[in-house]
Amino acid sequence: MSQARNHGDDHPPVRPFRNRVAGAGDSARRRAVAQLGAGAPVLPVVVVAAVVCADLVGGAGMIWLPLLAAGPALAATTNGPRGVLCVGVLAVVVGATLGIRDGVPGRELAAVLSALVAVTLASGLAGVLRGRRERVLAAVRSVAETAQHALLKPVPSTVGPFQVAVRYSAAAAEARIGGDLYALIPTPHGVRLIVGDVRGKGLPAVGTAALVLGVFREAAHDEPDLLAVVDRIERSLARNLGRDDFVTAVVAGYPREGQLEVVNCGHAPPLLVRAGGSITPVDPVYPAPPLGLRDLAGHAPGLHTLPFADGDQLLLYTDGVTEARDGGRAFYPLAEGLKRHVSQEPARTLGALHEELLAHVGGRLHDDAALLLIRKPAVRAAEAEASVASGTGPAAPAPVPGAKCCS
Repeated sequence: MSQARNHGDDHPPVRPFRNRVAGAGDSARRRAVAQLGAGAPVLPVVVVAAVVCADLVGGAGMIWLPLLAAGPALAATTNGPRGVLCVGVLAVVVGATLGIRDGVPGRELAAVLSALVAVTLASGLAGVLRGRRERVLAAVRSVAETAQHALLKPVPSTVGPFQVAVRYSAAAAEARIGGDLYALIPTPHGVRLIVGDVRGKGLPAVGTAALVLGVFREAAHDEPDLLAVVDRIERSLARNLGRDDFVTAVVAGYPREGQLEVVNCGHAPPLLVRAGGSITPVDPVYPAPPLGLRDLAGHAPGLHTLPFADGDQLLLYTDGVTEARDGGRAFYPLAEGLKRHVSQEPARTLGALHEELLAHVGGRLHDDAALLLIRKPAVRAAEAEASVASGTGPAAPAPVPGAKCCS
């Protein structure tokens, strides 16, 4: 009985229910009107209206009627076949009305109306073809996004002891993928990461990037030595790349607390941000050629070890960032931008840098650009005290049996 009573009490009165139904219907109608308005050929109709006004004011008859063809032609660039047909029918009706009103001879009026019909049909066909191209482009973008997620896997905001942020922009905006590469993974040998730039663009560069990342992910888990990871990538590229192909890269690792290892293979030096705010480039102590060119250079890269304390940050990037130019052909000053926007949140830092970079180039990059920032957060004493107070910190030592307490 109690269940039946509660069930009945939970029902709202009939009138509010009807109000909700009416509200849902109004909402559906509003959405339909909004969709109709979004797809309505507003600008072509404005063009037709302008021709009508010009004819009514000037009264020139045949001078203005051919301009009605601009309506369906313009609709083909913004609307589908249905919108083009509507504008074309409107233009024909308006043209016939104005022609009769202005006393245009029947043969000339028939020629104008025939031209309007022909333009409408041609514009409708163009609208159909444009719709097909848009669907194909949407499918290509979907495939590119899937490939990007498989190749450049999303990096979580925290990896091991680090806070992490990544920003990537492909020069081919339609494909949303390019030849720059990055990866950051926890391994039994500590957190390891790579940022690189493949020579060239397009699908060959994407294939090379996939090869480098695949070898890196396997070697980073298997090899305890960071130089051995680089050697495996080098051997793989030597077997698979052409003589003129190469990859510049920085491979880094955090094998133990407070120590960072860096191997630079012909890449732009990372920027080290100390907890105090100073910014210095990590220039390679042992300069090495890009990956894939070791046989030509005749020497192997060396390992650069540097301290990496709490609060320190490391920014790795590709040349699409530092070689981005403004209208005056000036390069983007990355170190100065980093100094302006550095914060304790890597995501906020890279967001500000990326916006400033796009503003510098005028909104469109001409080369792939990747930014990867890691930060070693500091453990604050206040947080440690809070954890002790909440019972999650280290417990107080237990009293020794038999010990006496003195007041």
